[in-house]
Amino acid sequence: MPVTPVDLAGKKILITGPTGQVALPVVEHYAKMADVHTLARFSKQADVDRIEALGASVIAADLADAKAIASIPGDFDYVLNFAVVKSGNFDYDLAANGEGIGNLMTRCKQARGFLHISSTAVYEYNGHEPRKESDPLGDNHRAMFPTYSISKIAAETVCRFVARQHGIPTTIARLNVPYGDNGGWMYFHMLMMQQGIPIDIHPERPNNYNPIHVDDYIEKIPYLLGAASADVTTTNFGGSEQVSIEQWCALISELTGFEPLYNETRTAFGSLAIDTTRMHELIGRTRVDWREGIRSQLQALAPDVLVRG
Repeated sequence: MPVTPVDLAGKKILITGPTGQVALPVVEHYAKMADVHTLARFSKQADVDRIEALGASVIAADLADAKAIASIPGDFDYVLNFAVVKSGNFDYDLAANGEGIGNLMTRCKQARGFLHISSTAVYEYNGHEPRKESDPLGDNHRAMFPTYSISKIAAETVCRFVARQHGIPTTIARLNVPYGDNGGWMYFHMLMMQQGIPIDIHPERPNNYNPIHVDDYIEKIPYLLGAASADVTTTNFGGSEQVSIEQWCALISELTGFEPLYNETRTAFGSLAIDTTRMHELIGRTRVDWREGIRSQLQALAPDVLVRG
C-alpha cells in the first residue's frame, strides 16, 4: 500500500525554481489551498508578476549565495526544491545545485518534510535495462548539458548529508521526462518534426522512458512528502507506462501528419526507463495515459497542427 499523503491545505510551503516548466503548475495548484512562497533570482519583473498573480509570494535570492539564503524565512512546513541551474559553468552550477541545496536545507531545517526533485539523468547508461535506485550513477547527459548529471549527483549527496545531520525528513525523487499542457520534450519533438529537423536517438533502439504528466506529479507530491524520512527516501519518479521516443513521435505523426527524421548517434541520451517497483510501493501508480497526455498537450499548445483530434 502507498504511504499516507500529507495534507498541504493551509500549510506554509516554499517552492524553488517556480518559473520553470515543471514547477510553475505546482505553484499554481498549491497556491489555491496553501500559503505558498517561491524562491528564485527573479531577474525579470514579468516572472514576479506572473507568480504573484497565481497567489504566491516571491522571495528573490540565489541558492548559491549562502548569505542571501540565511536571510530568508526558515519557518516553512514543507519545502519543494525544483530549482536547477545548467549554465555549463561547473563552478557556478555545482555551487547553485550542490551547495545551494545545503544552504536551503540548513536554513529550513525545522521543516516537516523536504522534497528534492532530482533526475534520472544521474544514472549511467545501461541499454534497455530499467534503472533501479541502487544502480550505478554516471555522467548521462554530458552531450547536451555538460554539468547537469554531475550537478544532480552532487545535489543528492549534499541533500543526504544535511538531512541526516539535522534530522530533516527528506525524499529525493528522480524525475523522468515531465510533460503537460505547458510543454515538455514531446512538444519540442513536434516542432522539430514540423521543421524537418532530425531528432537525435541512440542506435540501440527503442529509446525508452517513463514520461510523467503534470497532473500525476502534482497529485503525487503529498505522497512523496509522506514518504520522507530523516535517513532520506530515494525513489524514481516517472509515469507507470514505459514509452519510447519512437512511439510518441509516431503518435505525433498520426495526429499532425508530420514525419520524424532520426539521427542515430551514440552521443544521444539513449534509453533511460525506470524500474517502478519502489515508486509504486510508495506512491502508487500514475493515472494519465501517455497518448491522452500528448494529445492534450498539442491541443493546448498547437491546435492548428492537428489533423486528427
